[in-house]
Amino acid sequence: MDKVAYLGPDGSYSGIAAEKFRPQAEYLGYTSFDLVIKALLEGECNLAVLPIENSLNGGVNQNIDLLQYTDGLIAFEDLSVEIDHRLAIRSGADMAKITRIFSHRQALEQCGQYLAKNFPHARLMGAPSTAAGLDMIEYDTDACIVGAHTKREGITISPYNIADEKSNRTHFLLIKKGGVEDCKPSKKMYFSATCPHKPGELLNMLSIISTGGLNMSKIESRPVKDKPGEYRFFIEIDGNCFSERVKSVLKKVENASSSFKILGAY
Repeated sequence: MDKVAYLGPDGSYSGIAAEKFRPQAEYLGYTSFDLVIKALLEGECNLAVLPIENSLNGGVNQNIDLLQYTDGLIAFEDLSVEIDHRLAIRSGADMAKITRIFSHRQALEQCGQYLAKNFPHARLMGAPSTAAGLDMIEYDTDACIVGAHTKREGITISPYNIADEKSNRTHFLLIKKGGVEDCKPSKKMYFSATCPHKPGELLNMLSIISTGGLNMSKIESRPVKDKPGEYRFFIEIDGNCFSERVKSVLKKVENASSSFKILGAY
């Protein structure tokens, strides 16, 4: 049976993704994404779940960096989970008296307008996950942003989605130890590349993808660590990792890049 590591505790969106990836498995919740990856590397589990992008906030930079800077890992499956944020309070508490609101940083950001309008004086308190924020509620003056699926005795959640944008999804990747050769035929490839710091080099790299007839479905950039002013580009393309055409195009991209790494085939 698979052992799947995710950002816990039970009830987190990462936990929901883990169950969707592997409906029958042993699920292991950890308190940080670093510990999730450490568990995978040390053999405590054989699979790990990472949220990689949110439709409102964009890339989850911490996890993009974990994929980039950790050797021997490959993303081999992906899925999208609908995010439905609700306000949770102690049953019977007066919402007008809320002074602290806990949740994961991204959830607080995604509900920012609602919180500013309805709780302008409340302190927004970061938590490792939405589910972990629920454990921080101590008093009737505390609240938390959680998923609509949350159920806990003594806790009441709002009957409506409080996110500023109701159409909100998070893209998750399923990670294992290995390389692209350990993946199944894929629909998408995910890789990173840096360009020589010269005019036109990024255009040259993207032209290789275009002239190779491959569709680029996503591109984003992250600063290169310890190299101010230089950026690494994270690119997703449509393509089968075992296609000779795809392999040829990616080889040309690699040759035109200062650094290159395949991060996923799913």
